[in-house]
Amino acid sequence: MARADLQSTRALTIHAGSASVWPWVAQLGQGRGGFYSYDRVENLLGCDIHSSDVVLPGHQDISVGDQIRLAPQMPLTVAVADPGAGLVLTGGILMGAMPSPWTFSWAFVLADAGHGSTRLLVRERYGYTARWAALVVEPTSLVSLVMTRKMLRGIKERAERLQSAVNAPDPSTVTAG
Repeated sequence: MARADLQSTRALTIHAGSASVWPWVAQLGQGRGGFYSYDRVENLLGCDIHSSDVVLPGHQDISVGDQIRLAPQMPLTVAVADPGAGLVLTGGILMGAMPSPWTFSWAFVLADAGHGSTRLLVRERYGYTARWAALVVEPTSLVSLVMTRKMLRGIKERAERLQSAVNAPDPSTVTAG
């Protein structure tokens, strides 16, 4: 998207390498690993979200052109899939038979933060294709702030837990002293 009418960027540091963060990003989506946010709230809106607490092997392969759903009838298209580094989803939200009044991109970028940590950045960009789009997008951006913060924390918790499991000593090799 060349021009954004509204953009937000949120980030946090995860004390785990990108190999422990990426699986959670790769399986994002409705009917996949969920969004690690407020499932109950999303489900009140009919989104049918069920956030996973485990890595789902069947949802780790993601390619450009794949569809990732926000809700059963709300697909986004994978524009970039760079395992361990980034995922970009694009699209718009259809409003009945009418085309979306905005274009949208949702980027997840994993950057090395040093000391075995990863900085996860999430950026949303909206380009308005109808004058009235701001009346819908801008109020919902406040909801997005709350949901994205929870999602980032959900990914952080899961990735750090996965990293701890990877780093845990094999009990069969530990000797008593």
